[in-house]
Amino acid sequence: MAFRPIPWSTPASSGLKLLAAVTQPARPLNSLLDPTSAREAMERVSRNLARVVLGKPRQIQLAVSCLVARGHLLLEDVPGVGKTTLAEALARSCALSFARIQFTADLLPADILGAQIFHAGQSRFEFRPGPLFHQLVLADELNRAPPRTQSALLEAMSQGQVTVDGVTHPLPASFTVVATQNPSDFSGTYPLPDSQLDRFLMRLTLGHPSPKIEAELLRTRGAEDPLRGLASAITAEELLGLQKLAAAASVDESVAEYAVRLATATREHPDIDRGASTRAALSLVAAAKAHALWDSRDFVTPGDVKAALVPTLSHRMLLKSAVQGAYARDEAAHLLEEIARKVPAPR
Repeated sequence: MAFRPIPWSTPASSGLKLLAAVTQPARPLNSLLDPTSAREAMERVSRNLARVVLGKPRQIQLAVSCLVARGHLLLEDVPGVGKTTLAEALARSCALSFARIQFTADLLPADILGAQIFHAGQSRFEFRPGPLFHQLVLADELNRAPPRTQSALLEAMSQGQVTVDGVTHPLPASFTVVATQNPSDFSGTYPLPDSQLDRFLMRLTLGHPSPKIEAELLRTRGAEDPLRGLASAITAEELLGLQKLAAAASVDESVAEYAVRLATATREHPDIDRGASTRAALSLVAAAKAHALWDSRDFVTPGDVKAALVPTLSHRMLLKSAVQGAYARDEAAHLLEEIARKVPAPR
């Protein structure tokens, strides 16, 4: 299926039709996915992403896992390292409708949620959905918008719906936010509140490419956008099947207790002021379920929990040190790796 974003630059009178089209239930899969075919589908998506995001196999794998786990993704890094490219490539690879919202200091909640428009011909108001009514939404430079606009995303990210003028409107079934964030020491940025950070299943950083990859980019990338010819690797219905299969993965009692011990260790660590919450522990297990599919498994192992530990918990902890930005991120990752080494895993 070719990538065709839904055209939202239409008259207000067609807003409800577009809203109904994008929120209708996905068609049932022709056949149920099994763990082996799920792994093959995820690998197809990863190979597709690797065509445009070079030299980042681990970050690509985690981004796909986040999408399969029905989670929102936060990409934190300096400008120009491929965050926007990764987000749009994810949408194209899974044949999802895509919208990019550039967050600025003057952006208002109505600019992203939509608004009631007066229809003169029928003397009534009609809801015109905003760009948030897409399957994958790129919230670009999220921390450049004021807190009031940032908070407009909370209901959408946590409940899959938005409320405008007292009326609740559902978002697409596979609604996902991929947000980019500049380091907090950049001018013109607002720190994301803890409540919003907690809605992101994972936080990733891409980093600069290796000198070899960067030289290849300079040599091969011309004026043409590498995303232009990127076709889909799976359909939106297949993605929904992957998400259902991951959610149904079994978690043994010993593995659940192991995840609880890891979360408890973050709450008791002397260098951590506020550790992982119960919601964070739930996110850890959800990410581990998606990670299990990479090994064609429908059950979670301690290795899956360890693999998901840093990207799911590092942005949810408050450290006692005064470091900020990338230093805080690196220190949180170091502390979590230390905890993973000390907390015994079940055999």
